[in-house]
Amino acid sequence: MAKNNKIIDLFSGCGGFSLGAHQAGFDVSLAIDVDPILSSSFPLNFPGVPLRNWNLVDAEPSDLERAAGGRPAGIIGGPPCQAFSEIGRRNRADERRDLIGHFFRLVKALQPSFFVMENVRGLGFPGNREVLDDAIDLVADRYVVLGPVMIDAAEFGAPTRRKRLFVVGIDPSERDVPHLTDLEAAKTSPLTVGDAIHDIVTAKSVGSDPEGWDWWQYDGRRRLSAYAEVARAAPPAGLGAGAVEGRFSGHTKTRHTEAVTRRFSSVQMGEQDRVGKHHRLHWNSQAPTLRAGTGSDRGSYQSVRPIHPTEDRVITPREAARLQGFPDWFTFHPTVWHSFRMIGNSVSPFVSRAVLSWIAGMQIEADWVCEAAE
Repeated sequence: MAKNNKIIDLFSGCGGFSLGAHQAGFDVSLAIDVDPILSSSFPLNFPGVPLRNWNLVDAEPSDLERAAGGRPAGIIGGPPCQAFSEIGRRNRADERRDLIGHFFRLVKALQPSFFVMENVRGLGFPGNREVLDDAIDLVADRYVVLGPVMIDAAEFGAPTRRKRLFVVGIDPSERDVPHLTDLEAAKTSPLTVGDAIHDIVTAKSVGSDPEGWDWWQYDGRRRLSAYAEVARAAPPAGLGAGAVEGRFSGHTKTRHTEAVTRRFSSVQMGEQDRVGKHHRLHWNSQAPTLRAGTGSDRGSYQSVRPIHPTEDRVITPREAARLQGFPDWFTFHPTVWHSFRMIGNSVSPFVSRAVLSWIAGMQIEADWVCEAAE
């Protein structure tokens, strides 16, 4: 890896992309997100990383470089995807469409040795692809551009299906250009829902604190999967300022009405509730893509949440976090709604780690794989 391994995370949210970057050996030197709620837990998870709630439309490259403590080796980010989502309205007047161009504008100005941009599959669809192509043209004279390539988080071990579009750029004068075939060769079998969440079914509540965080104690009698062992581990040095040893947050279970509970009880594992379109998870399969709801400025809509495999309720934020690839020390928001928005908007750390390890020329191997081999 180059001596300078600093990364700027644009549109950071709670930090899924940053977590994968850390796991791949990079040093996140600056995070930027305009939404103060969706990024509110970033300082808890990455206490040493400066977070700025800036609007990148108005951001000057010099301000980013100054806040990051120098020119970055890499720029990563997932610009807001709602304007391109295949299940959304894909409104051409949505101002968020312009943020793709601003990502590449900042790449062009800051000249990192590489960049990685993530978005929904719909960005590559007719009607949207022109936005992407015009943005790539801004940097095509300096970078070897790989992609767009579609990556499913499950192909890199995640217990959820999540297909996303990635564009990678490499400055060949500063860094070796990796081969897409090497990334393809690193694919592995996915974990299952059971691997991810079975061990916390019987976790016990130990109350909440004055700030509104709920806290839970593990059931020490449960048999753990290799992934669950890693998920329960203490955070690496310098991360997870909000972590409490032996406890985790975000596991409050939704109390449904009797009618909803009765309806859920008739849905078999792997099937869908006909009324609310809730998918009941199957212990031996992967979760469907976890989606984010909208903020108050977009109507405060909740996304449909999956039903637990054996309990007649939707999954908790902690269960969603495990499925997305977050360890238990990673905190989100005291409220269920904003926690799900954070998780649903995030880049899966499984994919972030794989892609950034590939760029760094490292062996792509997740912690849970290492643990299982011991």
